Amino acid sequence: MGHPPLEFCDCYKDSPDFRETLKCYELELERTSKFLKELIKDGNSVINAIKGYSLAVQKFSQTLSAFQFDFIGDSLTDDEVNIAESFQEFAGLLQEVEHDRMMLVQNASDLLIKPLEKFRKEQISATKEKKKKFEKESEKYYSQLEKHLSISARKKDSQLQEADELVEKERQNFYESSVEYVYQIHQVQDRKKFDVVEPVLAFLHSILTLNNLTVEMTQDFMPYKQELQLSLQNTRNHYESTCEELEDLMKRVKHPSYISKMQNFFPMEGFLFCQEKRALGASWVKYYCKYSKEKKQLIMVPCEQRPSVKQSPTILTLKSCIRRKTESIDKRFCFDVETVERNAPVTFQALADGDRKLWMEAMDGKEPVMELNETGFKFVQKCINCIETEGNFTQEGVYRTVGSNIQVQRLLNAFFDSTSSTDVNLHSSDWEVKTITSALKFYLRSLSEPIMTYDLHRDLICAAKSDNPDVRLSEIHSLTYKLPGKNRQMLELLINHLGKVCSHSDENLMTPSNMAVVFGPTLMRAKEETVAAMLDIKFQNIVVEILIEDYEKTNLMLIDQFSSMLFMLPNITTQLSQPLVLGKIILIIIDCIGELE
Repeated sequence: MGHPPLEFCDCYKDSPDFRETLKCYELELERTSKFLKELIKDGNSVINAIKGYSLAVQKFSQTLSAFQFDFIGDSLTDDEVNIAESFQEFAGLLQEVEHDRMMLVQNASDLLIKPLEKFRKEQISATKEKKKKFEKESEKYYSQLEKHLSISARKKDSQLQEADELVEKERQNFYESSVEYVYQIHQVQDRKKFDVVEPVLAFLHSILTLNNLTVEMTQDFMPYKQELQLSLQNTRNHYESTCEELEDLMKRVKHPSYISKMQNFFPMEGFLFCQEKRALGASWVKYYCKYSKEKKQLIMVPCEQRPSVKQSPTILTLKSCIRRKTESIDKRFCFDVETVERNAPVTFQALADGDRKLWMEAMDGKEPVMELNETGFKFVQKCINCIETEGNFTQEGVYRTVGSNIQVQRLLNAFFDSTSSTDVNLHSSDWEVKTITSALKFYLRSLSEPIMTYDLHRDLICAAKSDNPDVRLSEIHSLTYKLPGKNRQMLELLINHLGKVCSHSDENLMTPSNMAVVFGPTLMRAKEETVAAMLDIKFQNIVVEILIEDYEKTNLMLIDQFSSMLFMLPNITTQLSQPLVLGKIILIIIDCIGELE
């Protein structure tokens, strides 16, 4: 449906596929920029051309109708579908009221033109600046790299060290500019969903409200307007929660330690120079290589294609890999590979010493986590009891308001590191409500595996993407019964509590949708942190929102089923002495208890 996500880790590899994907996003950015220019131009025509108002509105509606949103990912939420169809809805409405010859309000420019121009200047222009910086740093880095690789190994150590530092500095600058460029592209792709639609919505509302429209026409538009505003707000909330996760991932990806860590998750790949012996001597040829540990295969894609010959990738099966000593060759960062296909070893040159180490490690770490155990259940239950018994769930923004990190850690240490965790009194004035709620969320996020397990994560996301709300609801509830016993028990405990909190949303402003934004990433997360996984956070929120909204209804259904099945047995009290009746009662009770568990 949309473009493939740009992963931050691909910035480091800078593969041809990455460049090709980046080009697709740049074309989409240019298309959006041209669309905004046309939209702004048409808006001004509507504002200024009173006599030709009908024709201007018709053109404006056609422009809106022709534009299609491109979304990242393989599926859309109901809110995104609503937003994606909004321009078509707007266009249909304009065509319906064209003959009324309405006059625009004087502040139409503030409602429509200025926000769109602001978006173009602040978002699209910023992305173009990031692109210029990325291209500049890319040129500087590869230029410096070519000079660096041609340096003789017989140079003085101080000169070699200085050259290493210089190329590393350029590499880091290039890497940072690449990551920042990719991040800015994702920002524009997400922000345009609401930053472009909201001004158009406000502009249309001014047309319908302040001009010669009938009351009936205005009343017909209001329900859709409210629905769209809710979709925009929900999309904004999803964006804000996703944005925080993306920023955190970007910061960790920038850290040098992440580069080596990537080897645990991705096949080793990158640029290598291969020594090839020819009639007139040896030469170094640049390849983009991918190594599969499982198959022990090295795929070499030539970077310098010959015009007359189409070169296909070379596949080598590895037998061994040995570091090449510096004194044996007038090149740095070299290593030899013995393969099944070739009799003599193949010599490769990496881009740096650290890069060589990564290749060699590929060819032959986690913080302490919490556990879902008895202590954890006691902690969660204590937190819930404190919040519910003292009426703290009516506080505005409960669970959204964040407590002090120092106080949160102090509470967790007092409970989990203490020999007598039962002595911790959460009702004491030492602990603020926001400290308790933040500690509860921190515990759940620190589990080695989320409450809604990795095994069910993909199935739950797919269920949330279903177009049919009834199927979506039944599949999500069905999947929760596949959770391990402890996980399901904890989930029911939490959802029951969150349902009570949300029932006071008129006081605390925490609707099921708002609460799901907080607990979606807490109760669910993908096993690997990628941009694609971050973009699915909105569907995680939908799963949790459905559970909160329908938890009470689901439990009542089970209770009603249990009651109705009992009442189906006639004269129970007088027939308990009969073995068949008593056995039937026992079977019914066992079935209902199994469902409730």
